[in-house]
Parts: sequence; structure tokens; C-alpha cells
Amino acid sequence: MTSDPKVHVFEEVAKHNQTKDCWLVISGKVYDVTPFMDDHPGGDEVLLSATGKDATNDFEDVGHSDAARDMMDKYYIGEIDPSTVPLKRTYIPPPQTQYNPDKTSEFVIKILQFLVPLLILGLAFAVRHFTKKE
Repeated sequence: MTSDPKVHVFEEVAKHNQTKDCWLVISGKVYDVTPFMDDHPGGDEVLLSATGKDATNDFEDVGHSDAARDMMDKYYIGEIDPSTVPLKRTYIPPPQTQYNPDKTSEFVIKILQFLVPLLILGLAFAVRHFTKKE
């Protein structure tokens, strides 16, 4: 760690949320984990999901080893300005599928999923019955 750490604004850190440019905030410190993305045991998705927020709870909940905590030092790039960290992350709901008031197409599909195998089975029995030699 450097003797005079750079202080980063949260909005600046939140912009680094890609696989090729990933910064995390853990315990008030900023880490550039971009070089570690391919090596992380949980995969890069775990690290990407922790971007844009204070990832302290995510990090602590996993129960990282002492070796993992020591490894963090080489990715340290500065401190976060605590006054710029939002108290709560804004929830963005996932996009919803459009409501389909006409359920007939779904109903027809379910009926066909039931009837087609029965028709195939009936056809197989009919073929066997009429081709059977007595």
C-alpha cells in the first residue's frame, strides 16, 4: 500500500464495472481486480456482481481465507470517499414480460403436448394390430 492513498469518488469507481476494467469497494478501500478476473475461484461473474456498490458484505459473507485477504494488497489503488457512497443501492426491477390476456395459444400448446403423444401411441398400436400375422 502506498503511504498517501488516493481518494476515489464512488461515481468514478462505479464506472469500472466491466470484465476488462473492474474496481471493487471493500471496507472503505478501492481495489482494481481486473488482473484477477480470470483467476478468481468463483469466476468473473461474482466480481462483476459486486461492482457499483460497497462489496464489503459480499466479501465477508463468503469467508475468504487469510491468503485471499493478503492477496488483496497487490490490487489496492486507494480509498473511497465515504460521503459519496450511497446508503442504499437503487433497486432496478428486472424487465417484465408483457401480459397476454389471450391465453388461448398457451392453452392450445398444452393440449397438443398432451394429445400428440397419445395420437402417436395410438397409431403405433393400430399399426401393430393391423400388421400382426395370425
